[in-house]
This record gives sequence, C-alpha cells and structure tokens, in this order.
Amino acid sequence: MRNELILIIEDDRETRALLKTYLEREGYRTVEASDGEIGLAHHMKLKPDLVILDISLPRRDGFQVLAEIRRRGDTPVIMLTGRGKLIEQLQGYRCEVDDYIVKPFEPDLVVARTNAVLRMVGGRTANRPIRLGKLTVDQSAHAAWADQPTGRKDLKLTPTEFRLISRMASSPGRVFERAELIDECFPEDLPLERTIDSHMSNLRSKLDAADLRGMLVSLRGIGYRMDNPDG
Repeated sequence: MRNELILIIEDDRETRALLKTYLEREGYRTVEASDGEIGLAHHMKLKPDLVILDISLPRRDGFQVLAEIRRRGDTPVIMLTGRGKLIEQLQGYRCEVDDYIVKPFEPDLVVARTNAVLRMVGGRTANRPIRLGKLTVDQSAHAAWADQPTGRKDLKLTPTEFRLISRMASSPGRVFERAELIDECFPEDLPLERTIDSHMSNLRSKLDAADLRGMLVSLRGIGYRMDNPDG
C-alpha cells in the first residue's frame, strides 16, 4: 500500500498537472510548487518522501534548491532538465541527486524512476506516519491517534478499522468504492457491502469521539472518502 508524498517543483503548469495525474494514479500523494522558494517551504513543512525537481525555476534554480535540501537531510531527489548538457547532469550528481530525467519525457518513465528510487533508498520513508489535520496514522506502529490540547488520544481501532483508515488516509479526497475497499482491506474474506458500512459506522464514531468530526465522508450509493481538514 503506497502512501508516500511526492513534492513536484516545476514551473510549467501543464507538466506539473501531468506528473500529478500519473503519480496519483500509481497511488502516491502529491503536492506542487511553481518556484524554488515555494518548493523549499513545502519541503520544510511537509517533509515529502521524494522530490521531483526541475532545474530551470524562478526565484531559486534547481541546483540551489537541491543544495538546500541536501543541507537539511537526505530526501531523495529526481531532477528534470530540458537542457541535456552533460556538465549540468554531472553537477547534479556532485550535489547528490538520486536520478535525473531529460525532457521531453514520458510520464510513465517518471513514475517508474520514482518507484525505483524509493526502492533504492530501502523504503526508509515508505512507512512515515500519515498526518491529516489532527489525525495521525502510523502504519509501522499499527496505531492511529488524534492530537488534542491535552495530548495524544489513541483511537483504539480494530484491525479491520485500521486497514480501512490507513487506505483512505493515504489518498485524502479520493472516493473509494465499497468493492475496492473490500478487495484491498479484506484479503481473506468477501464480506457483504453492508458489512463495510458497519465497520465505517464504528470508525466514524471513534473519529467523532476524538473530535475528528467530518473527516470520514459517506457518499450514498458510491462509497467513502477521507477528507483533509487542512485542504
């Protein structure tokens, strides 16, 4: 199950939209930035699992952004370049870029390289906790909790409820049909759709009790969606 967050720093709107579509189709979460300054701000705040970084950017170019990312830590970076000059590619490697792709490119190639880089780094970021507003879902610890003024409130979910919230929280805003949730969250059983509704009702009650009202949305006749209160 993917839940990695990919930061796309690219000044061309169409390229950003194309990458976003293909990466989210693969199951990744994405956030976009149109210049180097915004990209670095997102990197600092959101701690993405991988950055896709264009070289030619307003305000700060790709190499300046990469140098700052490396100063902060070891976030994997794939650089995009339309110039194709060997010296720039070598400069990127000296700054410890994980991979580079020369424009124009097929979006499937970017997805494949993203998969490969995340595998290469050993999945060190793959199990990073998912945070949606006050909700945190930590798959490695098999725990979910709400951050409250008085401290952390554990949700005390059943295994089935935890699988459901993990899957939906990994793609906030996406609508999951009941059949899809059955297929992904009930690997050994084939429950009736009303069984899913019962689990969701219990899950919603626990979210409400933790002051996380409105995050789990039911779409009549379709399925369910987990909303991010921070947008």
